Amino acid sequence: MRRMVLAAMWVTAALGASRAGAYPEFQAWVDGQTPRNVNCALCHAHGDGPDGVKPGQIGSLSPEQLAALNEARQAFEPGQQVDSPILNEFGDRMVEKLGRTGIIQLRQRPGDLPQAYGFESDLDGDGIPDAREYIDGTLATNAHHGDPWLLLRHNLKANWWHLVLIAIATLLGLYGINNLLAWFEQAIGGDEEAAEGEAGIMKFEIRNSKLETNSNSTILK
Repeated sequence: MRRMVLAAMWVTAALGASRAGAYPEFQAWVDGQTPRNVNCALCHAHGDGPDGVKPGQIGSLSPEQLAALNEARQAFEPGQQVDSPILNEFGDRMVEKLGRTGIIQLRQRPGDLPQAYGFESDLDGDGIPDAREYIDGTLATNAHHGDPWLLLRHNLKANWWHLVLIAIATLLGLYGINNLLAWFEQAIGGDEEAAEGEAGIMKFEIRNSKLETNSNSTILK
């Protein structure tokens, strides 16, 4: 009996998800706003959307996941917690904020979704609001996927102290290397001067020795 119930749930969820699991109007709108390649991974667990047998698609779901999908599909009003196995975190948050009813209404005007969703949420913490990532066609669940200039600005702001420390360490390192090279140069120069001094002394002693020899020779004569 339990198997029959689970099978009935699977069929019901699969049919329901096929009718209302994916709304291509949103992807089509985003695709028209950006030169990036956009797929269903904006909101869904799989880039090819919910239909299929790959991980994150309807055909791969277990009976428990299908039950969770059915529960998520009942969130018609905003404010309900959603954990759909065919949506990513951004998709779940959209349903939580807008409700399925709100999302269905926005299908005719997908460009209004960012304003309806709001620009406060930043799921991946990359400094770019989820709604802005939707407009740009980047993933709101990937901190390394976003507008390059916005990511750079965020990373500079978040890591400015580390950059200052790196700059100070680099300057101190260069200063130390310069002093070390100067010390080597001075040491080598000192050795050369000492060698030249010793050579001069030897020449002086040899010259004196010759003078003494010549002097002695003169006296003997």
